[in-house]
Amino acid sequence: MRNKPKISGYFSPVATSYLDAPLGYKFKKVLRYVSLYGIGRTLVKIRGQFHMQRNYAMHGDLWENASCQDPLHDCRSVAIVGCGNFGYSGIAYYLAKQSKRFLRATLDIDPSRAVSLCKDYRGAYATTNLDRILDDPAVRLVYIVSNHASHAEYAIRCIEAGKHVHIEKPHVVTRDQLNRLLLTQKMHPKSMVFLGFNRPKSGHFKKVQWALGAQSGPIMINWFIAGHEIPADHWYFQESEGGRVLGNLCHWTDLSLEMVGVKRAFPCVITPTSHADAKSDFGIGIRFADGSVAGITFSVKGHLFEGVREVLQAHRGDTLVRLWDFEETLIETVDKRYRFRTRHRDHGHGKNIIDSYESAYRNLTGNATNINSLAATSRLFLGVKEALDNGKSVTIDLDYTSAADARHQGFDRSISEKVISISATAPP
Repeated sequence: MRNKPKISGYFSPVATSYLDAPLGYKFKKVLRYVSLYGIGRTLVKIRGQFHMQRNYAMHGDLWENASCQDPLHDCRSVAIVGCGNFGYSGIAYYLAKQSKRFLRATLDIDPSRAVSLCKDYRGAYATTNLDRILDDPAVRLVYIVSNHASHAEYAIRCIEAGKHVHIEKPHVVTRDQLNRLLLTQKMHPKSMVFLGFNRPKSGHFKKVQWALGAQSGPIMINWFIAGHEIPADHWYFQESEGGRVLGNLCHWTDLSLEMVGVKRAFPCVITPTSHADAKSDFGIGIRFADGSVAGITFSVKGHLFEGVREVLQAHRGDTLVRLWDFEETLIETVDKRYRFRTRHRDHGHGKNIIDSYESAYRNLTGNATNINSLAATSRLFLGVKEALDNGKSVTIDLDYTSAADARHQGFDRSISEKVISISATAPP
């Protein structure tokens, strides 16, 4: 009989920082990430860990980067709001690959993180005062990577100031925020809005859409996602932040909606299959208006060494598709089989982030997210949260666009300012 594996020395990233891990664990992690994401992406993830622990000072609410030789260069059109790990190793990393002079300003309520990101990516200034960015004519596009409850609040103020915005998921956490964001978008049509749903930009997902789009009729969709474990006291679980449904599950509700299409999706019925008290383990079924059905299972049982794992199986007409971890796609149509594999996982992050930058820089309004699409994906993930919270089926229709106009013309500005003062830092 085999001996049981020893677990007494097991390192748990949930309870301890990666930088405090045993050397062997860190070495294995680096090797695994190089194989999954490449050397450049792995190195910036490591730098991001050190970034989160730095301690820089800011006198007042402004730090000007003396080493930035061309602060008013025309390419410096971007501000990053929320200088946590994803802002550093995701947003800034991909933009720097596109243009070394992309960064104009950074903002975080933690001055050290704002200075650290600005310093490493050679921006012009860091601040803790949003008004400096709003009043800066050189800033044309704002990437909002802060805590979830503040996304819509920052976006609304930036749009009102005439800026384009890229809002990381979830772009709203309440119906009120959705109404106000839709109204603001409608009242300021020249400001483009882009959403941080990256997976639709993946080459793998485009192959899936191409294969299913060649068929007709309803689609049967099944997603299985094994999520990363986070501590019980993580800010994700705060009631105001929307929990893991809005923080994570919204990726796959959005993908399912992309597969079905907004025009064929509503009204839809959402049925929960998990316990109403579950914080990280969810099962839902969505029956769309055209007869398509999506089943989504999100499971968190412990630490995953490679991060989030996800598997899709979908069937439409004569075509069956399978997608593993955005690394390999298999398409079968009758007697034909097509396999698509990439060297590294392709979650579409780089494509989505750079598309927003290019669209804002070149004023490509057709690439922005329109009001109907924004309303549709929001309605769906807010409906999923409602169903899971209450343990009951809910029916969702698109009724926000018209409702937004009269109800929120004079919303209290202090609400927005209070929410965005909570935190500007996205999760590590």
